[in-house]
Amino acid sequence: MAADLADSPWPPGAFARQDPADDAVFYAVPRLVTHIDQSAIAALTAFYRQTLPVGGALLDLMSSWVSHLPDDVAYDEVIGHGMNAEELAANPRLSRWFVQDLNREPTLGLPNASFDAAMICVSIQYLEQPVRVIGEIARVMRPGAPLVISFSNRCFPTKAVAIWRSRDARGQAELVALYMRRAGLSDVAASRLLDGRTSDPLTVVVGRA
Repeated sequence: MAADLADSPWPPGAFARQDPADDAVFYAVPRLVTHIDQSAIAALTAFYRQTLPVGGALLDLMSSWVSHLPDDVAYDEVIGHGMNAEELAANPRLSRWFVQDLNREPTLGLPNASFDAAMICVSIQYLEQPVRVIGEIARVMRPGAPLVISFSNRCFPTKAVAIWRSRDARGQAELVALYMRRAGLSDVAASRLLDGRTSDPLTVVVGRA
C-alpha cells in the first residue's frame, strides 16, 4: 500500500471536491437510472447472495431506487439511506428509509449493534469523512457483520473527492480497505469481480465489524 496513505495523515486537500456546493441541491432532482450496466449489476447481486445473511437486517447506505439485492432472497428488513426522497420511496426493497447528508452530518441516528450487514454501492467516492462514516457503520453492525463497498469507474467527477480521482482501480481498492481498517473493521479483503473488458468494471471491498 502506498506510503502516503498507510504511514501518514491524509495529504492536504485529499477530500476536496471540484464542486463544493451544497449536495442537497445537486441531488434534489431524482435520477431513476442505474449507475452500472446490467453485467455489473448481475455480478453485484450474485456477490450479495453469497455474502449478505438471509433473513438478516440490512443497512443500505447512499442508496437510490434500486438496491441490487437478489429478488428471491428474503431479509428481515432493509433500511435505506440516501439524498433523494423520491428515489428512496421508489425502492421496493426498502422497509423504511431516511434522507441525510453524511458530509454534513456523519453520525447515524441508529442503535448500536442492530444490523447484520451493510452496503455502500458505487458511492464511497463522494464521502468527505469516509473513516468517520464507516466507523458509524461499524457501530451499528453486530459483531462479525460484513460491510460491502462496491465501486466501478463511473461517478459524478465534480462530486468525487480528490484522493479518489487521483487513483486507478487498484489504488481505489487499497484506499477503501484503508478507510475500513482505520475505522476499526477487520478481515478486510478486496475482490475484482469484473475487469471491464466486456462490461463496466466492478470491485468490492468487504470488512467485518
